[in-house]
Amino acid sequence: MGKVRRVKLSYETSGSGAPLLLIHGMGSASTAWKTIRPALQEKFQVTAIDLPGHGKSDFDPRQAMDPYSLALLMTKQMDDLGIEKAHIAGNSLGGWIALEMAAAFPDRVLSVTGLAPAGLWLVPTTQRTLLGASSRIMAQYSYKFADQIVKQEWARKIGFAEVSPRWRDFPNEVMVDAVVAYGGSDGYFPAWDGMLTRRFDKSISESIPVTILFGDSDNTLPAQTSQERTLAPAHARWITLSQSGHAPMWDSPHDCVAEIIHTASLVQ
Repeated sequence: MGKVRRVKLSYETSGSGAPLLLIHGMGSASTAWKTIRPALQEKFQVTAIDLPGHGKSDFDPRQAMDPYSLALLMTKQMDDLGIEKAHIAGNSLGGWIALEMAAAFPDRVLSVTGLAPAGLWLVPTTQRTLLGASSRIMAQYSYKFADQIVKQEWARKIGFAEVSPRWRDFPNEVMVDAVVAYGGSDGYFPAWDGMLTRRFDKSISESIPVTILFGDSDNTLPAQTSQERTLAPAHARWITLSQSGHAPMWDSPHDCVAEIIHTASLVQ
């Protein structure tokens, strides 16, 4: 069973309409949603939350960081915000958390849109990779100079070419936010460890619309190993976005907004 503590989470709420909860990925922050929040808040009351040890949220080492425990924490956060039910959209680890919420707490979730959700792999990983660990350590020592670093073409390529086929088009603000979030995420390794030996393999009620979006150029969660459709709910809509990587909200913002809105519209 997951464990949840009353850790203080940072969040921002804007817009009006049905509640929409945005959950970012490992080593990211709520700032990752800046590209699509303005459009979403025209339709929803949008709340973007920083996971423990990410963004402006504190990290409590006693907080379990596996996806189910984080789903339980997000549900408790909904209680604190006075939200009975919400549409959920998440990227990477955030997408996995959204799926866990729908499976475990179906009475709290209206719809789920997973943007490159993690957890859809037949064979779970059992240990951290050297590349991922070393890049995080490097970021710890450089993120305070992010605004200067992203002005260098070579640095932009090193940091974002594997993440997106459209990295050259990213505004500086997107890159600075990403580097700062990555370098400052004390919850990065605990969240990573929380995913080891696990996968998402639970059922979700057909009454909850589910849409899963993956970019055709996702090098973080490639189709060959990490996009197993049999693990997704049978009723889920599965969409592949052209010229898009692991952060579809950066590469294909209009498509992501449209799919989140459409998924929400399917609620009976």
